[in-house]
Amino acid sequence: MRLLAGVALSFAGALSASAQAVSAEQLDSLIRRSVADKHIVGVSVGVMQNGKVILARGYGVRDLSSKAAVGTETMFAVGSVTKQFTCTAMLMLAEQKKLAITDKVSKYFPALTRAGDITLRDLGGHLSGYRDFYPLDFVDREMQKPASADEIITEYATRPLDFEPRSRYSYSNTGFLILGRVVEKVSGEPFGSFVSRRIFTPLKLRRTAYEPVMAGDMARGYTSFALSEPIPADPEAKGWAGTAGAIWSTPGDLLAWDLSLLDHTLINATSYNVLTTAQRLSDGRSSGYGCGEAVNDRGAAVVLSHGGAVSGFVAQNTIIPATRSAVVLLSNTDFSPIGALNQELVAKLLPHGVDVPAVSGASGLDAAKKFLTELEKGNVDRSTLGEDFSVFLTADKITAGRQALNALGAIASVKVVNTVERGGMEVAVVQFDVGGTPAQGLMYRTPDGKVQEFLFSRR
Repeated sequence: MRLLAGVALSFAGALSASAQAVSAEQLDSLIRRSVADKHIVGVSVGVMQNGKVILARGYGVRDLSSKAAVGTETMFAVGSVTKQFTCTAMLMLAEQKKLAITDKVSKYFPALTRAGDITLRDLGGHLSGYRDFYPLDFVDREMQKPASADEIITEYATRPLDFEPRSRYSYSNTGFLILGRVVEKVSGEPFGSFVSRRIFTPLKLRRTAYEPVMAGDMARGYTSFALSEPIPADPEAKGWAGTAGAIWSTPGDLLAWDLSLLDHTLINATSYNVLTTAQRLSDGRSSGYGCGEAVNDRGAAVVLSHGGAVSGFVAQNTIIPATRSAVVLLSNTDFSPIGALNQELVAKLLPHGVDVPAVSGASGLDAAKKFLTELEKGNVDRSTLGEDFSVFLTADKITAGRQALNALGAIASVKVVNTVERGGMEVAVVQFDVGGTPAQGLMYRTPDGKVQEFLFSRR
């Protein structure tokens, strides 16, 4: 969907976690392969780890006609990544006591449907029920004509609600146009002026702008139909992206923005929590969304993310607070398959072994290789095993295991693909090949390094 939040990652975790260091060369190789394999016209990528930018590079071209290359200063439309700026603007005014996120919409727009039942926070969390004005993936006839925010709001937010407020999560750009107008009414200045003065300038985001005029080093947006060659995309007419999606930026600037959120540079901890804490629906379910941030809190670490898509452009901004890391991808083709690349890059920044107890002695990989090599030979070192596992591994079992393994071929390509905790033990997920047969097992080790279990089967 245009202007839509979009990252479906399943990771969550602890603030003390750390990720394995990655190099710019590793990332560059991965990105170049993806750009070539998926025929991406242009993409600009920024990666931050432990609060430091480790990669900021452009790939491909910003303009097919001139063949001008994407550079680190090339600005791209970021679409709905704009929404976290809109929420932050609202929270800045809340910190000044000029508004409250619990204010009813009726305080600012009394004529809108059920305005007395919907709060500003409902708008920022897509819980209002107001009909989205941009659910399709192309610029329809309506959006080819300029319109003011008030005209769009009147058209879409005076209709019957799509659902009872807070009973469902349903993405609504309409709600963010209302929020932007509230910021303007309360601050007494245009939204672009407010975010420039209060956010862009203090953070020195020199290549970030709201509703900029096309000029200089700015990417040209492209589209395609049915796998045809890219053609220039016609943008939405003025007013339609607005405070829901009209910011342009670079990965370097967005990484600085991400770090400012983690450091509470412009907003306090309470406001940050509003941005990054998933709201609850009336039936108790999580919406998976705070305010301008999708929140995924399952797996190895909490991941904050927002996608963006306007005509000719897609964007992705992902933050991993546990490792003070972030990934930004901006592309000038609205069909650009950057989602898979984003997940690959994010995976390299996730903490490993969160909540897993420290184990003395050999690494998990070395312990797994040792056990498998010994089993291949039919001679397991029982001093490395827990008592119960040693008893379980009878001579008959070891003989049967050796014969089965030898019949299939040599063990190769041993790797530990994940580590988790169970019963106070480190549990390593081990994958390997036995001849041409893929296998996978779980190796349990206590903190003293003893292998308490290593069972595996075909993968």
